[in-house]
Amino acid sequence: MKRAPLISPELLERIVDASEDGIVVAEQEGDENILIYVNQGFERLTGYSTDEILYQDCRFLQGDDRDQPALATIRKALSEGRPCREILRNYRKDGTMFWNELSITPVFDADDNLTYYIGVQKDVTERIEAQMELERLKAEHGLP
Repeated sequence: MKRAPLISPELLERIVDASEDGIVVAEQEGDENILIYVNQGFERLTGYSTDEILYQDCRFLQGDDRDQPALATIRKALSEGRPCREILRNYRKDGTMFWNELSITPVFDADDNLTYYIGVQKDVTERIEAQMELERLKAEHGLP
């Protein structure tokens, strides 16, 4: 038995928009996953406004950087209708690169049909750059 929501749709939207992380909803249309909702966190993270990117596939964030191992993992998870979390190089509207920890979760309807994907983007650039610097220093000093 389904219960009535405890919060209104308006409150839910305010909560989602308050998130620092980018949150998107996409629906599958052929081979593409078309954005039908983005929160304000996504706009702040990427520099794109909602009006600029609605009804596009999220791949535009990759720019020409399509040769990333994580992309194959994401494609496989999407084709199998299962969640995944990967770190990608993405690009803001102004062209600056950021490391995006992307979490994708499929959403199924009552008949178990895949209807939407929820995507959460988190800027992990500082963490990745610190890890890379640590690896560089270890290699420089011959440490394992």
